[in-house]
Amino acid sequence: MAGSSGLLIPLVAGIIGLGVLAQVLAARLRVPSIIFYLLVGVIIGQPGLDIIGDGTFGGALSAIVGLAVAIIVFEGAYHLRFDRLREAPAATFRLVTVGAAIALVGTAIAVKFAFSSAAVSWNLAFLIGALLVATGPTVITPILDVVPVRDRVAAALETEGIVNDVTAAIIAVVIFETVNPAVASENLLRGFALRLGTGLLVGLIVAGVVYYLLQYVDLSPGDAPRNSRLLVLAGALIAYAGANTIATEAGVAAAATAGMALGNVDHPYEEDIEEFKGDITLLVLSFVFIALAAQLELASLIDVGLAGIIVVLAVALLIRPLLVFVSTVGDRFTTNEKLFVSFVGPRGIIPASVATLFAVELNAAAEEVTGAQAELLGTQADILLGTVFLVIFATALFEGGLARYIAEKLDVIPMRVIIVGGGQVGRALAARLEDRGENVVIIEQDEETVERARNEGYAVEIGDGTDTDVLRSAGAENAKTVVAATGDDDANLLVSQLASSKFSVDRVIARANNPDNVEAFEDLGVRTISSAMATAWAIDNQIERPAIAHWMTDVGRSGDVQEVEVKNRELIGKPIREIGPMLPDACLVALVSGELHENAEVPTADYVLEEGDMVTLLGRRESVRDGMKMVSGD
Repeated sequence: MAGSSGLLIPLVAGIIGLGVLAQVLAARLRVPSIIFYLLVGVIIGQPGLDIIGDGTFGGALSAIVGLAVAIIVFEGAYHLRFDRLREAPAATFRLVTVGAAIALVGTAIAVKFAFSSAAVSWNLAFLIGALLVATGPTVITPILDVVPVRDRVAAALETEGIVNDVTAAIIAVVIFETVNPAVASENLLRGFALRLGTGLLVGLIVAGVVYYLLQYVDLSPGDAPRNSRLLVLAGALIAYAGANTIATEAGVAAAATAGMALGNVDHPYEEDIEEFKGDITLLVLSFVFIALAAQLELASLIDVGLAGIIVVLAVALLIRPLLVFVSTVGDRFTTNEKLFVSFVGPRGIIPASVATLFAVELNAAAEEVTGAQAELLGTQADILLGTVFLVIFATALFEGGLARYIAEKLDVIPMRVIIVGGGQVGRALAARLEDRGENVVIIEQDEETVERARNEGYAVEIGDGTDTDVLRSAGAENAKTVVAATGDDDANLLVSQLASSKFSVDRVIARANNPDNVEAFEDLGVRTISSAMATAWAIDNQIERPAIAHWMTDVGRSGDVQEVEVKNRELIGKPIREIGPMLPDACLVALVSGELHENAEVPTADYVLEEGDMVTLLGRRESVRDGMKMVSGD
């Protein structure tokens, strides 16, 4: 349907409204939102109701998409912290180099041999291959929001998405110049280096200017948070537009560079900026995905037919697993984690937007010529758009929709700690547990408490913790610990019994608000902490052991004590005298407990660790965390 000025505003508002509803529905069903964005776009676009068509946005769609991509890429890069990259440095580097090369070449070969048409030259095949290298934060982040995998897996996927978005866009633009006769081609390597270098330089300059303004410009106290958010948003758009003005498609690299640079330095109002950028990103992401999906003609998908399906299968079932297993060889990833990363490779906004732009340019070039060349360019545009979108649809729907199910089957989701009760006790406990890397979910039904807990950054399941369905929804079937921490002893007892009987949780701990109830709780087999006794112990520690009490409990504490099961094969069967030097500096084995002894004991130098022993590590905070990873074999 052709657009008109009278209908354009309600159409844009309607798309944004549908995008927000899709996001709410996706959050409710715990599946990536891109699935609903694509479905909405197909329904209201040319494949469906034809409410949105080629002329709806006139010539403004490419500019809108470009600015949206700038915000999306900037926001994804802003959250990419260098300290997280250290979780899987070798695998991450190989994924964006060797892995990307395998994806590019493998996809190009699959495209070339799947299509028997003479219209598919090697140049076009490599163009499609370059576009389909990109996974991107637009599709990876929503999956990781509903599939809480280990940090090393998340870091590898997020980094791959950010970096490959940039390199894929630049490589695709350079290769496109060999396909489009209306563009004078240049040396491929020179073109890539020019765009990447321009993007890096412009991104760093913009990041530096924004950082300076955030730090030193005299902002009035009342307006400072708002002005900081607007400065960062303007920086993302200026970086993109400035680099694109110098070199086509260098803007993606500039936005990513600026986002990563700002995200890894301390500056004022970081939390305000993160929340604001996240909200803006959701809006533009929903609009762009729906708008692009709506532009797709059903004939483009039908035209690629069986050949397109072969490409999809090759990309998802052959090329992706190959590049993942090659990239993660010799790293800390388990086989199941490698299989999960192999499965999670959906394509997103960069291939969709750039492929749409290229198809438009090829069709425009076809109008400038006649005869066989015009027909060839039109066919190439259809194959390019149809193949790229078919891969996007298939990978987003199947990989995005089944990601959580696959993760659960492969057992790559870390077991959860569920805290029933989001009051001061529950939130304080959640803070300590999350600080050491636990996967924590709070169950709470009071609306004000839920809002407070979410504002503090905790994952919250709304509902009554004594309800079996609520416990199941919070992940009790995959929980290693359930803590009943409400102010109601009856509720705490019922939660404890449900966790033990219905979900077979290994460790269930209850808070007893009334000291008289402790004995009754323990008679039922519930490990119980008396609020009164806990307070008394804390006061006693401050009186009798002030040094160690401050060392372990003060804000910014330097010390820690943690218990961990011995799973590292290199430690099993060795005496403590040999294990001590293997541990990180300032980390000691304080206690050992296991099947051979009922109570924990201080081990002698000759004590030999057995599989299943529980060791208590004492020392400096970071040393203890490193020691836990070593002892557990993680």
